[in-house]
Amino acid sequence: MAGPHNRDAKPDRERVRRSHHRPREGGGARRDTRDTPEIQASRDVQDGRRDTKALDRRERREKRVSRDIPGRSPRQKPRSPERRRRIDPSSFTSSERSSNPLSFDSLAKLDAHNEKTSRRTQEQEQLLAPGDKDRGHERQRKEKVTSGRVLKDKAKHRRKSDHGKEKRRVVSGPLAEEGNVRTRGGYVAEESGKKRFGRKCWISVLVVVLLLVILIPVGVYASKKNGGGGGGGSVGSSDDGPEPANENLKNVNENDIPAAAKNTYLDPFTWYDTKDFNVTYTPETIGGLPVMGLDSKWDDSTRANPNVPPLDKEWIYGTMPIRGVNVGGWLSIEPFITPSYFESYKPNQGIIDEYTLTRELGPQKAAKTLERHYSMFIKEEDFKQIQAAGFDHVRIPFSYWAVTTYPGDPYVPKISWRYLLRAIEYCRKYGLRVNLDLHGLPGSQNGWNHSGRLGPIGWLNGTDGALNAQRSLDIHLQMSTFFAQPRYKNVITIYGLANEPKMIALPTAAVLEWESKAAAIVRKSGMQQYLVVGDGFLGLSKWKGQLSDVQNVILDVHQYTIFNKNQINFPHQKKIQYACQGWTEQMKESVSVATGFGPTICGEWSQADTDCALYLNNINTGSRWEGTLPTDDPTTSVTTPRCPPDSGTCSCDKANADPSSYSEEYKQWLMMYAEAQMASFEAGWGWFYWTWATESATQWSWKAGMAAGILPKKTWQRDFNCTANVPDFKDLPENY
Repeated sequence: MAGPHNRDAKPDRERVRRSHHRPREGGGARRDTRDTPEIQASRDVQDGRRDTKALDRRERREKRVSRDIPGRSPRQKPRSPERRRRIDPSSFTSSERSSNPLSFDSLAKLDAHNEKTSRRTQEQEQLLAPGDKDRGHERQRKEKVTSGRVLKDKAKHRRKSDHGKEKRRVVSGPLAEEGNVRTRGGYVAEESGKKRFGRKCWISVLVVVLLLVILIPVGVYASKKNGGGGGGGSVGSSDDGPEPANENLKNVNENDIPAAAKNTYLDPFTWYDTKDFNVTYTPETIGGLPVMGLDSKWDDSTRANPNVPPLDKEWIYGTMPIRGVNVGGWLSIEPFITPSYFESYKPNQGIIDEYTLTRELGPQKAAKTLERHYSMFIKEEDFKQIQAAGFDHVRIPFSYWAVTTYPGDPYVPKISWRYLLRAIEYCRKYGLRVNLDLHGLPGSQNGWNHSGRLGPIGWLNGTDGALNAQRSLDIHLQMSTFFAQPRYKNVITIYGLANEPKMIALPTAAVLEWESKAAAIVRKSGMQQYLVVGDGFLGLSKWKGQLSDVQNVILDVHQYTIFNKNQINFPHQKKIQYACQGWTEQMKESVSVATGFGPTICGEWSQADTDCALYLNNINTGSRWEGTLPTDDPTTSVTTPRCPPDSGTCSCDKANADPSSYSEEYKQWLMMYAEAQMASFEAGWGWFYWTWATESATQWSWKAGMAAGILPKKTWQRDFNCTANVPDFKDLPENY
């Protein structure tokens, strides 16, 4: 044999065995790989060849080897087996490695090294004696078996993760799969004949596991408490809670899902939350919209409370007042309701609405982030509490991307549709009638962030205005066809065409024409429920005689003093008086066809007396209250404080404070202000409070306000109804 291989067989076999020794993971300094006597003796024991003569040969050889090793003194003794075990890389704990995972570059280098080593090993195997070659094959066989087990475990983990059976957490935005970090090098011993794990190894592993059990929950809690890092996906306390168990998937065979439906929104194994969904696959659609998730049976015999009829009995609108609440900021994201999705971004990133948020997150991350929000922000327990608080109606805002999206849209498509259907079933369960509210239309009907996109109006306006108007009609055709099913006849009693079209900026005639077309489509589809049109901020008096050819239409007005720079500065007493007198008179006039439009409701209102809530006036903007709201429109720009005159410094600090710090006088005022508005709007057909839950804005959350003692425990239990005189609240400072 020519070249460097032309040596005796015994050194060759020793060199090949050394080539099988694994390098220390992580690319640390290479140690001498030549065998010590103890290692060779250990191999001899395994091979059954150990005897006294062999030990003598090993001792004589050690003396010769020690003289040949660079850096070792001839008198320096080799490490003992016990000492070698203490520094053996295989004894390192999993936490030491998994806490510092290899980078992509390091992994690439390691793969290249392994490939090179594999080729060299194959070449050198040709030099082995038959017995050594058999032992080498046996070691490779064992390593392959072990590697196969690792890959199988990984595959099982992926399937469980994909199916939603693994618990997951959102930490600073991204969806982090717990337990997905695999340790390396802990499964296979470096050489045959050595122990895989000793007692000390097992003790170390147990200590590491205990530490992880303690530290992981603490880290997750701290991350949530601190708002997380960049990425916009950190969620507030409203989204906290146990992860869905998805127990109903256990009774479904994944192979029953057709290949064409796998990994789509129709595949229940991709759903984050399957609770109370029918997870048996069906391709059935109505109006092009899936029924997947629905049960085939329903029960309309429940009533919301003793004061109202059950769902299967007629509600006499106009005689029985609506006392409802919105579930805003849920299926249509609104920054001031869930600021945690936006507060981690810098102003120059321009993340200001659902459009820019989903565009920044990207399709996959946006879908995971928002579906978790759909699952956690409003749950069955919320509808149960809504019923317990005395409500009888729920207004559910949602946007067009629940049905479809269009080229260029970054919105998460169709996932919210499933949660909308489940919410309707929860309302049915608790006897709550539903007002469906299409909150965001293609192109944006008002240019505000709660329509999905802040900026120019692209609906009935601009280059694609006509296209987006037609798209909106197409969406109503699909939805009205779907909701014309008998199962929705009793539970959905009000159907909204478009939330807050900005008719002060759009041609009034064009909006009215579109609403007439939309109403005709809905009626032709078979829906006979009441239809809702917004007043468009024209004022109730401008609607007399409009849409008179459309039957069963309700006019919806949204009443707030805080968005009007000439009303926000009303003193406390005057705000209550304005609700009792001004809004009551407007309602009475509008609800009569002799003097106004006819059926009229207030679809949104709150007890807030400032516009101080974080992001209420858009992200990275100020407030009218403090005079920090400059705009390009001089009619809306506010650069001087608008709190009541002579009231001192206008500050949002106390308005945004925790309600536990509110004075008793302020709590009394807030309660009376809310009760005055309820009495006023019940002069019409009723009202819907905005909204049920927020992350931090107490004066916009009925749930939080009720807990703080500033809203009634029952909607009909009130101490003030506008018939008594309004106190002057002289001891209550006017600047908060």
